[in-house]
Amino acid sequence: MEEFTIPKPPRTNYLNAEYGLKSWLLTRDHKRIALLYLGAISFFFFIGSLYAMAIRLELLTPQGDLVQSSTYNKMFTQHGIIMVFFFLIPSIPATLGNFLIPMMIGAKDLAFPRINLLSWYIYIIGGIVTIYALLAGGVDTGWTFYVPYSTTFSNSYVIATGLGIFINGFSSILTGLNFIVTIHTMRAPGMTWFRLPLFVWAHYATSLIMILGTPVIAITILLVALERLAHIGIFDPAAGGDPILFQHLFWFYSHPAVYIMVLPGMGVISELIANFSRKNIFGYKFVAFSSLAIAVFGFLVWGHHLFVASQSVYAGMIFSFLSFAVAIPSAIKVFNWTATLYKGSISYDTPMLYALGFIGLFTIGGMTGLFLAALAVDVHLSDTYFVVAHFHYIMVGGTLLAYLGGLHYWWPKISGRMYPEGWGRFSALIVFVGFNLTFLPQFLLGYLGMPRRYHTYPADLVSWQVLHVLSTAGASILGVGLLIPLFYLVWSMRYGPIAAANPWNLPGLEWQTASPPPTENFLTTPIVTHEAYEFAGPEHKSVVGKFERQQTTEI
Repeated sequence: MEEFTIPKPPRTNYLNAEYGLKSWLLTRDHKRIALLYLGAISFFFFIGSLYAMAIRLELLTPQGDLVQSSTYNKMFTQHGIIMVFFFLIPSIPATLGNFLIPMMIGAKDLAFPRINLLSWYIYIIGGIVTIYALLAGGVDTGWTFYVPYSTTFSNSYVIATGLGIFINGFSSILTGLNFIVTIHTMRAPGMTWFRLPLFVWAHYATSLIMILGTPVIAITILLVALERLAHIGIFDPAAGGDPILFQHLFWFYSHPAVYIMVLPGMGVISELIANFSRKNIFGYKFVAFSSLAIAVFGFLVWGHHLFVASQSVYAGMIFSFLSFAVAIPSAIKVFNWTATLYKGSISYDTPMLYALGFIGLFTIGGMTGLFLAALAVDVHLSDTYFVVAHFHYIMVGGTLLAYLGGLHYWWPKISGRMYPEGWGRFSALIVFVGFNLTFLPQFLLGYLGMPRRYHTYPADLVSWQVLHVLSTAGASILGVGLLIPLFYLVWSMRYGPIAAANPWNLPGLEWQTASPPPTENFLTTPIVTHEAYEFAGPEHKSVVGKFERQQTTEI
């Protein structure tokens, strides 16, 4: 394997190359833009979490005695909109993807640095418009904006909220475009397609969905606004329209959007599993191509959201079959991760704990998705808390855990500092326990028939209230578990031990430059002569263990 000479950390890095607010707001450095996204996304996650906590408090009692039904409708709508469009979709690509993709392929920046900065400003403008709509009176249609309620009957700020999401969509399109061009044209000498880290493969597949799918939701929201303002009749049966057409258009984007959210997380998990078990990933090409297969199949399964919407039985059968089929590439990843762990030299550092949690929770989310893909079972479970639990096992148990795992894993590279490992492991455990206590009872609630989006339920059904109390208790624990990393990561930026250039002792290109990296990433363009995840040398065979061993006091 090619030996790399790791330079001593230079005094000048991307964090201190320039000072002042202007140097950040006008930066073209992909690493600084990633940190701008990190700050903005964390803010939106906090807002979305407040709505989630309010929802859980309302459901503690069956009477609906905390807020009125109209206010509750706005709470769950705004929780969904903020979390889906302003946290989950951009979370990993816009932060970790922006920061790491150029370094992983040996480039100095993304292909279009100015467009990268523009995408952040578009994201911020879309967020401001959406926050304005929420403060002015909110929106109560559900995050899915189903017609005819959103076009005819709702008295809330549908158009303003839709405008914010519409604007934000361009940020996704530009980010996806940037990633695709960068991966195609800016790989270092020797960085062939099959030497790319699986993190890059996952973002390449995600970028394809972003570019192909996002324009569909943009046009759909535009049509809702036109229908609401001008009554042009696209979704109105009285004027020759079809309300089910909206559901087809919406889910044609929004089911692939689920893979926009979870595919980058799968890329993170591939990195963590390989590197913390000190083994080449089992079946590299299968894992890489399964990302592309998910991107393709993701566009073919939107009809499973319409099983109870008067869709024909034949269409339902086809979409049911395809929904089972899309589980295959996801299963390939899970089996290959498990095979990679087999006889590996595993170290249970914080990122690996999040990765192992991801595998278990994502598997539960995927398996419960098969229940919903079955036509007969879905009739009973559709629009119940079973769907809520399934979705959150994929999004929170999957994407959020991968995001936290990746953030801890690359934190030494991002900040140049180490976080306290003991607190990291503790918070990972708290998040895992809190998450399961929150959402496992909701599977039972859905099976028992509790509809989602209801703020009251029969007082004589004591079992329902017991399950809701458990779920709310779990949400409190989950909230504490998510606050702990916020405090110790911020603390570590100033007081954490200084990180070595390669604290985990790994072969990836991003670890062959200083921590934090210089503005140009590499002092000289690297030449790649080894495969991804090549742990052949004796220096890469030992267990990482606690990373205190890897610290350095060099400045």
